[in-house]
Amino acid sequence: MPMRPSKEWVAIKMAERGGRGSGGHGSLDKSITLPPDEIFRNLENAKRFAIDIGGSLTKLAYYSTVQHKVARVRSFDHSGKDIEHEPLYEISVQEEITARLHFIKFENTYIETCLDFIKDHLVNTETKVIKATGGGAYKFKDLIEKKLGLKVDKEDVMTCLIKGCNFVLKNIPHEVFAYQKDSDTEFRFQTNHPNIFPYLLVNIGSGVSIVKVETEDKFEWIGGSSIGGGTFWGLGALLTKTKKFDELLQLASKGQHTNVDMLVKDVYGGAYQTLGLSGNLIASSFGKSTTADKEFSKEDMAKSLLHMISNDIGQLACLYAKLHNLDKIYFGGFFIRGHPVTMRTITYSINFFSKGEVQALFLRHEGYLGAIGAFLKGAEQDNPNQYSWGENYAGSSGLMSTSPDVFPMQRTRSGTFDMFEMDRLERPLVNLPLLKDPSTYIPDTVDLTDDAMARKYWLTCFEEALDGVAKRAAASQPDSIDASERAEKFRQKYWNKLQTLRQQPFAYGTLTVRSLLDTREHCLNEFNFPDPYSKVKQKENGIALKCFQSVIESLDSLGWEERQFALVKGLLAGNVFDWGAKAVSDVLESEPQFGFEEAKSKLQERPWLEDSYSQWLERLKEGPPHKCALIFADNSGIDIILGVFPFVRELLSRGTEVILACNSGPALNDVTYSESLIVTERIAAMDPVIQSALREEKLLLVQTGSSSPCLDLSRLDKGLAVLVRERETDLVIIEGMGRAIHTNYYAALKCESLKLAVIKNSWLADRLGGKIFSVIFKYEVPCK
Repeated sequence: MPMRPSKEWVAIKMAERGGRGSGGHGSLDKSITLPPDEIFRNLENAKRFAIDIGGSLTKLAYYSTVQHKVARVRSFDHSGKDIEHEPLYEISVQEEITARLHFIKFENTYIETCLDFIKDHLVNTETKVIKATGGGAYKFKDLIEKKLGLKVDKEDVMTCLIKGCNFVLKNIPHEVFAYQKDSDTEFRFQTNHPNIFPYLLVNIGSGVSIVKVETEDKFEWIGGSSIGGGTFWGLGALLTKTKKFDELLQLASKGQHTNVDMLVKDVYGGAYQTLGLSGNLIASSFGKSTTADKEFSKEDMAKSLLHMISNDIGQLACLYAKLHNLDKIYFGGFFIRGHPVTMRTITYSINFFSKGEVQALFLRHEGYLGAIGAFLKGAEQDNPNQYSWGENYAGSSGLMSTSPDVFPMQRTRSGTFDMFEMDRLERPLVNLPLLKDPSTYIPDTVDLTDDAMARKYWLTCFEEALDGVAKRAAASQPDSIDASERAEKFRQKYWNKLQTLRQQPFAYGTLTVRSLLDTREHCLNEFNFPDPYSKVKQKENGIALKCFQSVIESLDSLGWEERQFALVKGLLAGNVFDWGAKAVSDVLESEPQFGFEEAKSKLQERPWLEDSYSQWLERLKEGPPHKCALIFADNSGIDIILGVFPFVRELLSRGTEVILACNSGPALNDVTYSESLIVTERIAAMDPVIQSALREEKLLLVQTGSSSPCLDLSRLDKGLAVLVRERETDLVIIEGMGRAIHTNYYAALKCESLKLAVIKNSWLADRLGGKIFSVIFKYEVPCK
């Protein structure tokens, strides 16, 4: 029996071929130098395949089942036991199977080696067919069928592109960007609109195809041009004797088109004021070549040619957009491929011809649209569109710099991604119905891609915390013999991600504190650390429950107005207990007796609390009770038990129904939905108000659909959204630094809202003009 080629073998073979058969471009393709364990991940569990083969690049898609560890909690049966010395609940780590989509991009030069590797590692595939699209689907049909033993079923290129485009637009936040060469940030990522239709898709391959997409299944080819990427390639080869597309673009990036093109000022001596034309506008492409008695450089001719073709495509696309009343044009095809000169010239052309009314937009995963669409065509019986999907940052390469002079060895011939992974989420995600305008909602407060000082601080902050997180992860699994080894792998992977983000902050879209936290959680899960803080939460929940009754008794002894202030102060003091904040974790580790009263004494209440709190108090005094309050909880232990639940109890006593929303999965020491069920059950056994509310369904516990320390109100569990509508929710309370400061600080809602948090970071407090442990209490009423 022949030996299976190892992943190391594939890397070596591909590197060898890169040196021989690719015209010297093997070193530029990052996919051939990936670490061995990053190539064809989880291939042994692949179930279904699709492939998109273009003129030079192959994009492979496959669906696999991924087995990973999840943390579960289960309530103990405490009947007849001394519960004082028993844990609150049992923690177990179980195996769970989830679905993942893998996408890999490599040069056609390596297709045979890759097919050999896939063939020898297929174990559990469920299909006898591979969906294929692209021109190469015909060229390589026999090779694919011979190597894989799968029947090639060819799909229409344009249909696959559109299906793929719809899929990424719906499932990936920050998929779309505008290119801005002269700004500090190359990419300006767009907010996901809840309704992606209609739009114009301009696919620039050898020629140009322009498609109007109206719905998921309704689209039409409305125009095109024979002058496209093939024209640039062909004429460029004639003019410069350069036959490789990327070399031609490299030449263009160094050229000056004004040396070759005739400008308006060359004809009229300046601007043409009557027609409002700038003197620097191109009057005639290659116009100077007929009058100047000299040789022109290859670089200048390539740049002139690029401008000529891009301007032609831009004007044509703009005319079609205006004709069909569309203001969004997505550009794709091998002519784009993330190259800066191309994106810049197309953007300029669209802006010029539309007078800024139409926007040229590009996609982070543009190179994978055909493969995604072909996969979706093959998986229609499973209806993948009924699920929500999320990008797995731990297994995705990230968008590379489009600057040809920066990190040239990291520039791939595909321009954007080498690998891309998406995980199927357990529950469908939708917008919070109470968002004032979902199309303009931006979860994150600070864009670190733009803010260089903040970016430097937070990247350093996450780097410095990394050793502690790795140590915590290993300690959370004391019975595992390889926990330390996996923790070190996690540390290395996340460190590498942080270094990538230092150089390319746009790698996964807009860089924010939320994305840094989420990437860390993805990396922890990648190495089977599903809940490093599970034991901490278990212990702190148990300790806080023992204090619950005395806290309630103390509150009940106060007068109404004094009690309202004590409730708010307790809610804020509870929020101090955040293991994700270094200033807090240092205190909690060095001072085990630090508790609820000590946290209250830390708070810097005024002046931030005063004005907004008085408005809130006035609302409680004068206004009718709220019909239903939605509360997004933050941390386990003292936060939810001694801070949130007394607040919930007061609302219930006023006649307000409460929806308490907690994370679906673990993140730091944030309370999860399953933990909240156990905690609430124990509280109900002690408190008749909570018990009655549960029985009468006036207190409802739900999951958010998130496993993040932050909160994206545009991606929430569909069941939560339905409940919010049914109960006519008219108050939203968001607590915690991650949920109310790093995200949602500026979120505009249709109803009243409270945003509460304690600032547990000295740098951030200083930036906001306060001190560490200053409080945020933000009561907002929507404008009528």
